[in-house]
Amino acid sequence: MTQLRAQPIRVVLRFVASVMMVSGILLISDAVVTLAWQEPVSAYFSERQQVKLEKALIDPPARVVRKQPLRGDAIGKIVIPSIGVSEYVVEGTDADNLRKGPGHYPDTPLPGQKGTSAIAGHRTTYGAPFRKLNELERNDRIILEMPYGTFVYRVDKTQVVDDSALWVTRPVGHPQLVLTACHPLYSAAQRIVAFARLTERRPAKVRKA
Repeated sequence: MTQLRAQPIRVVLRFVASVMMVSGILLISDAVVTLAWQEPVSAYFSERQQVKLEKALIDPPARVVRKQPLRGDAIGKIVIPSIGVSEYVVEGTDADNLRKGPGHYPDTPLPGQKGTSAIAGHRTTYGAPFRKLNELERNDRIILEMPYGTFVYRVDKTQVVDDSALWVTRPVGHPQLVLTACHPLYSAAQRIVAFARLTERRPAKVRKA
């Protein structure tokens, strides 16, 4: 009698387990498809925006040259040879601007100025310009080509911090650049931050139309 009563329970448990297993597979599949689909689409959008930023820097507005850009303005180009970065930088770090490329924090000095300049970028979508930020090593070069000059920074260190660590943009005893991105990949729980110091200044490059 006990065995007869136990059989329906086993059937129900097996059914529930099967449903949970199928649901789990479907959820994982959906996440994989979403990521796989989103990245090519967002990368295409970012590539088009990068072309627009490049064109805007051929003859930049006077406000950009005067170091008074507005949000959404193309302000320069960032090149990091060691991790293959060559991207045009936009003023602003809101969602719309970061879809175009790396974005300069408006409340920090511009590259080449005194204080700590900060630039944020995506790691998994919209071209993922800062995907390999964690691979930067000490003394790696970070080059900022701005309308008013070219500035070479050398990496001091990288560090993982909480997403609320506002101290990373504080001024230090030398002109500093910090690059920030979400960490780990596919998560916004923390930030990976690269700290670099200004080591060289060069005249602005002559741009050809």
